[in-house]
Amino acid sequence: MANPDECDTMIVGLGAMGSAALHHLASRGVKVLGVDRFVTPHIHGSTHGRTRIIREAYYEHPCYVPIVQRAYELWAALEKEIGERLFVQTGGLMIGPPEGELFAGALRSATEHGLAHTILEPAEVQARFPGFRVPRGSLALHEPRAGLLLPERCVEAHLALARRAGATIRTGITVTGWTADDGVRIATDAGELRARTLILAAGPWLPALVPDLDLPLNVERQLFHWFEPASHPEWYDAAHSPISLIEYADARFFATFPDVGHGVKAGIHHEGAVIDIDAPRAPASAAEGVEMQALLARYLPQAAGRIVDRATCVYTNTPDHDFLLDRHPAHPNVIIASPCSGHGFKFASAIGEILADLATTGETSFDLGPFAISRFQAPAT
Repeated sequence: MANPDECDTMIVGLGAMGSAALHHLASRGVKVLGVDRFVTPHIHGSTHGRTRIIREAYYEHPCYVPIVQRAYELWAALEKEIGERLFVQTGGLMIGPPEGELFAGALRSATEHGLAHTILEPAEVQARFPGFRVPRGSLALHEPRAGLLLPERCVEAHLALARRAGATIRTGITVTGWTADDGVRIATDAGELRARTLILAAGPWLPALVPDLDLPLNVERQLFHWFEPASHPEWYDAAHSPISLIEYADARFFATFPDVGHGVKAGIHHEGAVIDIDAPRAPASAAEGVEMQALLARYLPQAAGRIVDRATCVYTNTPDHDFLLDRHPAHPNVIIASPCSGHGFKFASAIGEILADLATTGETSFDLGPFAISRFQAPAT
């Protein structure tokens, strides 16, 4: 490609991962273009909802811990550069049976990586955090560094700093396909674009952009509610209450978020219906509100007051719920950075840096083996 107007790197999707990659690439002086079908941040994908949890004792697998530790550093750097608070440290409780997936997994990560943590019995949780009730037979792992990120503000910060560093941002553009050889030609509803390297960070719209890979992905509707505490609101504000993940039945989880001005947020992790991302999304039903309120009342009883707001979002899931972060197997100048199976936002600052490394130097210091595309492809015979 000899087009003088082509960019070095084009990013499709400017949500959590795409906006971070745009920032890191632009900050390195790379000629980078970011496109999105919507004006970002928006409510159509996975990067909204006022708050997202960040936690270090990662129950999913210890391999995530070094990446989230780097993410903490980069979120702090982003806050300093933008001059705005993006992270609220609250501490976190991982609550469940001692041998359950959540508690045992969090303890494994905390132990392997030497993370600060405390194991609390039910009575100790209530004494320290009076708004919580932990059932007999469960324990809580408390990690002090956990807290909340403000997702819309994080995306806005990455985009603003990327633009300041020279990135080009185009919204309202839908990518319909691409071809790659020594460069990449990207077909859009606004004409053809060209780049040397392409990063696909399109979340739930990713499958349509890599149909040749036949990735086993599904898009899952998720729902969050915000509650006005029935009493003792001070127990549940971000100055006094930790975030929590709770294993309320075998391998079934929900999350709670302290009040940062909109009420106590709660939502079931996974268990949503598989949907078509381009079809109308069902709004929250009254029955879903009753279900969430009853579940919240079991563990944070005074928080489960009047529902003040609700919202839907989506997870784009792999079968093992680990990330996809890899080069296209046939086109090494095309990098795939999605999906994140509903637990990716906290890593976005670090994944943006990883993507910038892959696009510019071709390598990263992190082990991306667990996130390889090849795990979903049959071995060659």
